Amino acid sequence: MTNLDNSPYFDLLASLRGKLIVSCQARESEPLRDPRIMAVMAQAAVMGGAVGIRANGADDIRAIKQVVDVPVFGILKHKLADTAVFITPTLDDVREIADAGCDVIVVEATDQPRHNGEALADFLSAIKREFDVPIMADISTLAEGITAAELGADIVATTLSGYTPYSRQQSAPDFALIEELAAKVNVPIIAEGRIATPTEARQAIDSGAFAVVVGSMITRPSHITEYFVKGMRP
Repeated sequence: MTNLDNSPYFDLLASLRGKLIVSCQARESEPLRDPRIMAVMAQAAVMGGAVGIRANGADDIRAIKQVVDVPVFGILKHKLADTAVFITPTLDDVREIADAGCDVIVVEATDQPRHNGEALADFLSAIKREFDVPIMADISTLAEGITAAELGADIVATTLSGYTPYSRQQSAPDFALIEELAAKVNVPIIAEGRIATPTEARQAIDSGAFAVVVGSMITRPSHITEYFVKGMRP
């Protein structure tokens, strides 16, 4: 069960309970790939009731921070030659998004080998020494979530379930992982990944999620259109 009583980030975390965080990202190949457009998207999401925004890269974070007053969850997607870990994989990446003003630092905390063989424990410790900002750990399995919380992550998110080769592979949200984490981990569990409807978002909360992140089905028009086109086929 989630316990916020001893968290130094009580106010920020409490503001998220039972609510929606919207991921405002666009791929390089998409026409919306512009920090100004991501900022407008974030504004629209907050107008609709979002209590937080997930954003990729310093430029987007800065633009979004100028127009919304909700917590911004910062990531930096960075593909490196020696690791499959790609969500804010290095301390330099953390510095970049922290300097841009993100309110939550989001990092990958999977069991995949890290850049230069760095241990996850050392990486999280280095972040905590340098920044007084909550850390959200994107994980793919129950064991990863337990480890991340034990190592000091303030939030654990199911973002990468199905995106590591050893995690549960499915097209639907991983409600089982949410339930497992909620029973074993006392930091907030955020449900993220393949949530496509309000019913699924509600089910994530009922399964034990503290809050829910939805991205593609809100902020990626090409993805939403494709979803409808496929659904209309006989």
